[in-house]
Amino acid sequence: MRNPKFSDFVDKQTGYATKNMLISPIVSGKDVLGVVTALNKVGGTEFSKTDEEFFTKYINFATVIALQHHSTYMWNVESRKANVLLFSASKVFEELTDIERQFHKALYTVRLYLNTERYSVGLLDMTKEKEFYDEWPIKLGDVEPYKGPKTPDGREVNFYKIIDYLLEDKEEIKVIPTPPADHWALVSGLPTYVAENGFICNMMNVAADEYFTFQKEAVDETGFVIKNVLSLPIVNKKEEIVGVATFFNRKDGKPFDEQDEQITEALTQFLGWSVLNCDTYDKLNRTEWRRDIYQEMLMYQTKATLTDVQSILNTVDKLGKTPEECDLKEMYKLLRANIPEAKDCELLEFHFSDLPVSEFDLIRMGIRCFFELNVVEKFKVPPEVLTRWMYTVRRGYRDITYHNWRHGFNVGQTMFCLLQTGKLRKYYSDLEAFAMVAAAFCHDIDHRGTNNLYQTKSASPLARLHASSILERHHLEYSKNLMADENVNIFQSLQKRQLETVQHLHDVCIIATDLALYFKKRTMFQKIVDATEPMQEEEGKNFVSNNPTRKEVIMAMMMTSCDLSAITKPWEVQSKVALMVAAEFWEQGDLERTVLEQEPIPMMDRNKSDELPKMQCGFINFVCSFVYKEFSRFHKEITPMFDGLNNNLAHWKELADVYDAKMKAIEDEKKKLEGGDKPEDGGEGGKSKTCTVS
Repeated sequence: MRNPKFSDFVDKQTGYATKNMLISPIVSGKDVLGVVTALNKVGGTEFSKTDEEFFTKYINFATVIALQHHSTYMWNVESRKANVLLFSASKVFEELTDIERQFHKALYTVRLYLNTERYSVGLLDMTKEKEFYDEWPIKLGDVEPYKGPKTPDGREVNFYKIIDYLLEDKEEIKVIPTPPADHWALVSGLPTYVAENGFICNMMNVAADEYFTFQKEAVDETGFVIKNVLSLPIVNKKEEIVGVATFFNRKDGKPFDEQDEQITEALTQFLGWSVLNCDTYDKLNRTEWRRDIYQEMLMYQTKATLTDVQSILNTVDKLGKTPEECDLKEMYKLLRANIPEAKDCELLEFHFSDLPVSEFDLIRMGIRCFFELNVVEKFKVPPEVLTRWMYTVRRGYRDITYHNWRHGFNVGQTMFCLLQTGKLRKYYSDLEAFAMVAAAFCHDIDHRGTNNLYQTKSASPLARLHASSILERHHLEYSKNLMADENVNIFQSLQKRQLETVQHLHDVCIIATDLALYFKKRTMFQKIVDATEPMQEEEGKNFVSNNPTRKEVIMAMMMTSCDLSAITKPWEVQSKVALMVAAEFWEQGDLERTVLEQEPIPMMDRNKSDELPKMQCGFINFVCSFVYKEFSRFHKEITPMFDGLNNNLAHWKELADVYDAKMKAIEDEKKKLEGGDKPEDGGEGGKSKTCTVS
């Protein structure tokens, strides 16, 4: 060979003398699959033109065989890659608890498709900043600052755990927490190099490598010797390196090739992206934990204390014992004696007013409602728990202008009155009546003094959490949180199915107070009233009580009538309560102006307070009248509410007429003044200001 480009390196190593050669590539499209070489023509000094033609024909035949083999090989590669991704995906979404378990399950599942004897995964510490107390020794000069390798995003390269998979002979998995720097998987420096630079490193012959310090002998008691290595970074969606995957020794003894790199890179990329699932799961967990902590803090602040309970139950003074030491019947008797009688405080009257009553006495009256329903002893409600629950519900209401504890109590009392005085109790079981009154007391708990629309406009956390009936769903969750605390759970003695019934009825009752749903349910209620009106009492009772849906529709309308019941109270009560409602609306209107920078609707605008009587008339006619008219048709015992409504409507109409007359007088005076400035002939001295007629 006289060609200056020819290398005689192989000849020198083997002693073979290359004199001439004929070479041709095997090509698939633009890709070279291989090269066929013929050396040293027998009986000649060089290959002839005829040899070249024959050789070309042979190459054409060899290309067909090579392409078939290459297609099979590539199909195998793609199949392996697909299986790696498919099976790793199944495990990634199966295990979301933490990154270690996620990687472990995914990598173990795909071990058969990786064509490797052993692999390890080093997980990196994701801490970017040290705690302030860890920096003190460095700032004081007692400890040298870290000068070692860092990841591309500036973290110290610190492998906090290594998962080692041995796949030869007997499969074995080892987890090494806080691995030492001289651990065989790290001692070479390759994982650290990959973590620092983010490169894919394919070491085809580690024994001859001079840059990294791989162990030449067996790495552990299994006798495993490293021959070739493929190491890749595991990168998450934020492009942070979360770990390094290192594969050792291809099973057929050959170095890892480009296809192996593609398969393992696809796997590590997928694993990196799947870290987002773990991060999201971790954030959800932390949110749940924070919620539990905040809920615990809230319950601690709102839950009635032992002193609060004793202020009503008073077992220490009367019996000389704590509630835990008392006999249950003894405590029932004592609690009954310490709360007012229903008749004495007009609890059974629709015209009941809370205005002359203290908030403390309202708590005592609320307890009396449950005794009157005969549910306390029947459902084994511990007296101290009932007292604590009632006190805690009162504390759950915020000190705001209208939607406060007094409103919450009024709704509970009206529900109690509808059941007892209004004779609606006959449609419901004792458990249902128990749940309905409890839900009514809780229906506006933790109200913020603004309505659902304001929550949506201000993008409050409640609005982001609930898509509809925003405040109502919050009140519902609050009431269910009380059921979760044994110390205030008045339903603690119920069986599972009974408790599920109670929770469902809370859903119905509390969500029903959203006036946006009122117009959807009133037609259904009217049909029930129309159907029962001609029926005999027993027939009507069966028609309703034997159909759960009809019972729930009536229950929902009962909640609406309770929520609006202030409009039916005697005028001296209604007029004062209406001003409280209006004041709270005006406060929201002020917020809309200052915070949202929007003009409030007239009802929320304190500048239009003179129009309150007119707006009250509209509210009564458009919303309230239907409710109480239909209930008075349904049960004549509820007629006093409808009469009270009509009486208040007359008063508001009278005030509205006075306002209208005042406005008309002002308007007439204004027109008179405007008309007096201009002569009737339309111009000065009867002449036109724009033209002259001669």
